[in-house]
Amino acid sequence: MSTTDEVVEQILRTYDTITVVGASANPSKAANEVPAYMAEHGWRIIPVNPHADEIVGEKVYRTLADVPEQVGLVDVFRPSEDAPEVARQAVAAGATALWLQLGIESDEARAIAEDAGLLYVEDRCLIIEQRRTGLTAPRS
Repeated sequence: MSTTDEVVEQILRTYDTITVVGASANPSKAANEVPAYMAEHGWRIIPVNPHADEIVGEKVYRTLADVPEQVGLVDVFRPSEDAPEVARQAVAAGATALWLQLGIESDEARAIAEDAGLLYVEDRCLIIEQRRTGLTAPRS
């Protein structure tokens, strides 16, 4: 069994693309600041939001199912009560890792993700973890 810190580092070392569910077009929100920061540090961002067309300079998809390529890491900016449904959608989309941002926790989402073999992190911020580890996006 891996510790959360080990899983965090494995995710940051493995995935060069982050699909962000609940990404925001509002630059004052963490759901915009975090993807923008991660993009500045080399990660490619695929925003998912039903109400925007472009976020952090990237085309936005309405749902995870609309993303036209293989999804790997799904980063979630949705309330905890929405996390199980996002986890189900991530599994259906073929994701291999699910990350719930700081303040988002769900035993049900964890069970869905882990039962499907996904790497799982909850209640952690990508910016904080990137800074803590000093890792940059892996080269694909």
